[in-house]
Amino acid sequence: MFAEARAHLRTVRDLLRFSVSRFDEAGLAYGHGTANAQDEAAYLILHTLHLPLDRLEPFLDAHLLPAELNGVLDIVERRVRDRVPAAYLTHEAWLGDFRFYVDERVIVPRSHIAAALDHSLAAWIEDANSIQRALDLCAGSGCLAILLAHAFPHASVDAADVSAPALEVARRNIGEYRLSERVRIYESDLFAALAGQRYDVIVSNPPYVSDGLMQALPPEYRYEPVLALCGGEDGLRIVRRILREARAHLTRRGILLVEVGEARVALEAAYPDLEFTWLEVGAEDASVFLLARDQLPD
Repeated sequence: MFAEARAHLRTVRDLLRFSVSRFDEAGLAYGHGTANAQDEAAYLILHTLHLPLDRLEPFLDAHLLPAELNGVLDIVERRVRDRVPAAYLTHEAWLGDFRFYVDERVIVPRSHIAAALDHSLAAWIEDANSIQRALDLCAGSGCLAILLAHAFPHASVDAADVSAPALEVARRNIGEYRLSERVRIYESDLFAALAGQRYDVIVSNPPYVSDGLMQALPPEYRYEPVLALCGGEDGLRIVRRILREARAHLTRRGILLVEVGEARVALEAAYPDLEFTWLEVGAEDASVFLLARDQLPD
């Protein structure tokens, strides 16, 4: 079918229709930057043709050169054949207006903490300029560390992760945003390499997928590092450690933000006495909690 497409398709509109049909036919899974076949197809087409990602309509009836047509069909065919997430095909992912380099060394950035940093913390942080130190724990690609640096312009930021390959990606992203002097990288098993360090804000998007859900993940998610996804039997293996250790690394008025996704039910059952604040971040399944230092276990 792709051979026929190369012979007969001519316009961006042709490619969009063909790609959506193939994606639906293949039963692809989404969630790495787009939520459906049409958005995924539009993104891959626009990216491959070096067109603005938010302006499909003006180009729908544009005729393509053979090399352009083949370039789009190559990436669409690989998406269908190999079920590789689009972000790994294009080596980019977006959180709002922020673009990040990604590859299979890191999970694709999609943390709802990004939205929390944008608008949900006014009740706890009156003045963003007052934040002096911040930490992105389980930093992966470094995306949240970069967002912390932009949200708190006077803060020095640490990015910690146990995965050395992931931190290579983080270092690249931090360099591309020219933040190498403000954002320090630590290879660390949670707080192990951060002895004596205290922060006004700690954020973490840790592994929280339970063993059972790991077995049911679609093929697309199996390209991501297991280390960054799997949270053990109930999804809380790493979250428990964060809750146990975070108090010692927060300043007196410091706050902790952690994304736990579908592990929220297990978390609330495991810690019935903790007064979690669940932040409004624009998605029903986001489950980002906030705890002040004094709310955390001693």
